[in-house]
Amino acid sequence: MPASSSTPSTATSPAAPPCRTPPSTPSRTASSSRSSTSTSSSPPAPPPTPAAPSSTPRPTSSRPSSPRSSRTSRPASTASRPPPRRGASRTASRPPLSNGNKLYSVSLSLFNRAWVKKKPKKARNVSVPPKEVPVPNGRKLLFHEVDVGRLGDSGLPVKISSRAGRDLYERSGRRLLQSSSDAVLVSDIVVVSQDGTGNFTTITDAVSSAPNKTDGSSGYYLILVTAGVYQEYVLIPKYKRYLMMVGDGINQTVVTGDHNNIDGWTTFKSATFAVVGQGFVAVNMTFQNTAGPAKHQAVAVRNGADQSTFYSCSFEGYQDTLYTHSMRQFYKSCDIYGTVDYIFGNAAVVFQDCNIYSRLPMRGQSNTITAQGRTDPGQNTGTSIQDCNIAAAADLAADVGGSTRTYLGRPWKEYSRTVIMQSRMDGLIDSAGWLPWNETFALSTLYYAEFDNSGPGSDTSGRISWPGYHVISNSTEALNYTVTSFVFGDNWLPQTGVPYSSGLL
Repeated sequence: MPASSSTPSTATSPAAPPCRTPPSTPSRTASSSRSSTSTSSSPPAPPPTPAAPSSTPRPTSSRPSSPRSSRTSRPASTASRPPPRRGASRTASRPPLSNGNKLYSVSLSLFNRAWVKKKPKKARNVSVPPKEVPVPNGRKLLFHEVDVGRLGDSGLPVKISSRAGRDLYERSGRRLLQSSSDAVLVSDIVVVSQDGTGNFTTITDAVSSAPNKTDGSSGYYLILVTAGVYQEYVLIPKYKRYLMMVGDGINQTVVTGDHNNIDGWTTFKSATFAVVGQGFVAVNMTFQNTAGPAKHQAVAVRNGADQSTFYSCSFEGYQDTLYTHSMRQFYKSCDIYGTVDYIFGNAAVVFQDCNIYSRLPMRGQSNTITAQGRTDPGQNTGTSIQDCNIAAAADLAADVGGSTRTYLGRPWKEYSRTVIMQSRMDGLIDSAGWLPWNETFALSTLYYAEFDNSGPGSDTSGRISWPGYHVISNSTEALNYTVTSFVFGDNWLPQTGVPYSSGLL
């Protein structure tokens, strides 16, 4: 299919492609490609922003398993995040946010401290879904006088305009925010609770209740999802714009499913949670696909939403965990678990302050973290991984003496582009760094680069020598892959309230 131009575009819900069937042998074929499609149209306003990255319809394919070769030893991963680098925020467990009624603004000045604790977190073996956690009673609203040390038990600060709304909110045992400076604007609020105490019992019903085709000028439609395991397949369609979905924390609010390629689902249709609506924000949630490594392609989240943000979320799967399908995306302080190509797609995407955990794959497989799918050199798409921690998940770290090799990525498409910079790599990364897709495919047309990384896996002296591989030696080139330059984040991230670094650290 022809490659799209770099004309500004906004993703729509593409038609599902036919199913890919993974091969039973670890061989690779030159015709291998992923399954996805996208359609473009002009993005809505406000606010006016620079051109969104274009994406290209992609045919279906079978993506092979990687061959496994022996290693004499692999250093065990450190279980927790490294100490902060260059003053960067190293976030960890995230506290819950409160329920509420009519909501008009939330305090941006308290946003970061209220949502994220600073306690370090170990990599988890997440093969078993967490148990349902009961919704706590009497959670209090965060307000300006709350001591910082108590923020982990506090909720979301709000300001309610109507007297009836204030009375109802205060009767629930919560205290109101007295000022709304530097506020994130919210137009309305609904609560999802499995025990029936909220407005809805499913996330899907809450999404359906949101207004259609909003432009964001009146604020976000806020969906609070209380703790529990939600076994449903959620779609945020194109016409549901500027939704903000806030859970009670990683491993507390869990959306889970198990659709996969072996059971007849295409990669595109296997997603547990799919979002296309512009301006989507998710906070404090876990998204799972529990199909397991033997089921091959099994997506936890498929994201084709322009100006979308995930903050303090966990993505848990094996092959194809996070499908960064298209458009501009930002991930902050998230955990991503997987084995084969577990961050893949053709979005313009930046990951910042994230934990990227490789898990133990099937016998005979290697781990490949990324598989970027740029099909034309004119597309302003690619994957930028900045200030992240790349390490082994608990199951891989426990496989002492195992022969699993882990690579930073492989080229899914001819002009695949991935940059890893200012990140820490544990010793699980193979000295070659990158893996070919099929012999010489795309080795001269791809753009893979590393800049200012640290840790035992960051040594570039033994890296591959492909024409398209680069070790960036100057900050000028690296600046092209920052939030400001690569996804034009300064134009749309401030309204989300999510913290970010605009340039290099």
